[in-house]
Amino acid sequence: MPQLAAPTDAIVKVTRTTICGTDLHILKGDVPSCEPGRILGHEGVGIVYQVGAAVSTLKEGDHVLISCISSCGKCDYCRRGMYSHCTTGGCILGNRIDGTQAEYVRIPHAETSLYRIPPGADKDALVMLSDILPTGFECGVLNGKVEPGSTVAIVGAGPIGLASLLTAQFYSPAQVVMIDRDPYRLEMASRFGATACIDSGVDDPVAKVMKLTAGTGADCVIEAVGVPETFELCQALVAPGGIIANVGVHGVKADLHLESLWDRNISITTRLVDTVSTPMLLKTVRAGRLDPESLITHRFRLDDVLKAYETFGDAARSHALKVIIETA
Repeated sequence: MPQLAAPTDAIVKVTRTTICGTDLHILKGDVPSCEPGRILGHEGVGIVYQVGAAVSTLKEGDHVLISCISSCGKCDYCRRGMYSHCTTGGCILGNRIDGTQAEYVRIPHAETSLYRIPPGADKDALVMLSDILPTGFECGVLNGKVEPGSTVAIVGAGPIGLASLLTAQFYSPAQVVMIDRDPYRLEMASRFGATACIDSGVDDPVAKVMKLTAGTGADCVIEAVGVPETFELCQALVAPGGIIANVGVHGVKADLHLESLWDRNISITTRLVDTVSTPMLLKTVRAGRLDPESLITHRFRLDDVLKAYETFGDAARSHALKVIIETA
């Protein structure tokens, strides 16, 4: 049972959480800041159980969305909208402090790291707003400067890639091309609005994208996997003047081919989600303009969390996208 550590903290009784690809990267050793023994998880919804003396906008019994990013709202980075680099917060849940894959979780900076859930909201769907939807939108779509009529290529049809696909359609791109090795995930991408899907285990994605774009490449290429091979593929897909928006968590070095890119006027962006878009996305979901529940494929109880990890980690066999873990 966590305890309040600061007057700005809250203790939240977690009702639903999920597993993220970042959790798998942690288990692989790609995130050295997460030490052995840490409770994982940085996504979820729940009910406020206790608040610190300095918390005035939340009270016991409030239903809340837990942001994957903890932000004080006052430091220099927070004032610049870079909540992920908050000097006393950031990406700490399930990383530097215990996370949400538990019955209760301590949330630092509660007033600026929790969002009150409106009555009647679909709490399963809102779990997707903790991380993957703002991540796909901010790190992929916004950083990639998706525009009306543009061509977008998304490398990786996992949950983050699909979240990028869903939110890219806010800006009416002419083409959204999804690239992956998993036929099931490509089928889901087609259902979610991809104009073309390329199985990179069967076809040459570079040749296919060049054919779709009359030889120019994609204006925006979103890397949503986090391995060297996919980052290098993005460099081959980008059009002159285009943008490579990296979203994936990279645990080992990846080559940058400046010998072929130095004169192509491209930009490469990196970002950790700041969750500045969460209030907007929450309104969009409530208005029925975005259906994040379509990303949920499996459901488990907290007692079966190891089975949930096995299912999520073996997505090629299980066809898992996002799993919901109910704790209460």
